[in-house]
Amino acid sequence: MNRLSVLDEIFLRSHRGLGTPIVLQGLWRTAEPVHPALLWRVHRDLRTGPLGRRVVRSRVPGARPRWQPNESAHPFTMTSEPIPVAAILEWADRQGEDLNPETGPGWRLSAARLDDGGCLVALTCSHALADGRALTLAIDNALSGIPLAAPVAGHSDWADARGMWATVLGGTARALRRGIPARPVPNTDREAVSGGRKSGDRPATLATVLQIPARDWNRVAVAHAGTANSLFVYVIAKMLWAGGFQPDTIAASLPVDTRDEPRVDNDMSMTEIAITRDDTPASLRQQARRAYEHRMTSPGGIPEELLQVIPDRWAYRLAKGAGERDILCSNIGNLPESLLALGPHACTGVAARAIHPGLRLDALPRTRLSGYLTRIADTYTLSLVSLDPDAVPTAAALTALADAQLSALGLPSTRW
Repeated sequence: MNRLSVLDEIFLRSHRGLGTPIVLQGLWRTAEPVHPALLWRVHRDLRTGPLGRRVVRSRVPGARPRWQPNESAHPFTMTSEPIPVAAILEWADRQGEDLNPETGPGWRLSAARLDDGGCLVALTCSHALADGRALTLAIDNALSGIPLAAPVAGHSDWADARGMWATVLGGTARALRRGIPARPVPNTDREAVSGGRKSGDRPATLATVLQIPARDWNRVAVAHAGTANSLFVYVIAKMLWAGGFQPDTIAASLPVDTRDEPRVDNDMSMTEIAITRDDTPASLRQQARRAYEHRMTSPGGIPEELLQVIPDRWAYRLAKGAGERDILCSNIGNLPESLLALGPHACTGVAARAIHPGLRLDALPRTRLSGYLTRIADTYTLSLVSLDPDAVPTAAALTALADAQLSALGLPSTRW
């Protein structure tokens, strides 16, 4: 589809300060230097691939914005001097700056030489352009040439506007026959954490990346009558409680991949589960299975397309906090094996995650802890982002929280 979806526009508004900024990132580590010429070729293929596009707004009221090819891109960059291995995620966080899916470019390919002789490569992309699965498809296409589904041709602006207004007016009328839906109640249980501090005193987010052997992860999941996914959700919830979260129930949001063919877009929905201190990987397996059959929807049956035909600030107020819960557990799944190497250079680690460039301490979302799980070959990679500076003051503290929960389950892990 060459028109933006409701989800695309939610992520697009966040780039203009209306919501939590979200940028996706794929990371590759090698034990040896990667020649810049190889990465320039990858950059060229990405520039002409599905990420090479930008948003164009219509002047026809009600017509959705559309995607237009855009081959302009941030140039590929590599650090001139090696950076410390201990600082790789701080460097990676900075790669999310100055991305704009409207004026372009909405993505960046960059690399850093490491002081251990290796290299870190980062593909960073506005969430308006792609979700986590789509980002892996885009890089797989650039590295291996695996074809992607062609975009579906769209209608004219006038035809799109007619269809949108028919959906919105008809759906709203049917919903109102059942009564005026209750106004969404914003979450208010997130205490202010700024404490009078200036935003520059400490980062709003902290991150760590851990690798776990797949055989151990799967062994523990089976031993607890769970799955790789329910074990993942269990670990993230246990980390939040260990960090001082007081309520006995944790609300978890779970993204669900809804694509039926390999296409680079935001083809996902959200569902949620409530986790109690008595839950286990086995009980969470059953909860998640039921939850995947019931996705989050707009309140009162009002068509979600309403968000695309009203002014941005109104849409932001109506959708504020949509999908945000206490934790986010994003299981991105198996990564293509083409990502195991960059040309002749074998990768010692591959990770995927979201980052939040420009997030202020006085604008933290409800979500306190986000986890992103991927598997490639014989390794699971757990990428963690804390959005709770009071509970988790340093990246080392975040790593310690994860280590404690993994160790309690008998899971060995290696920090990046």
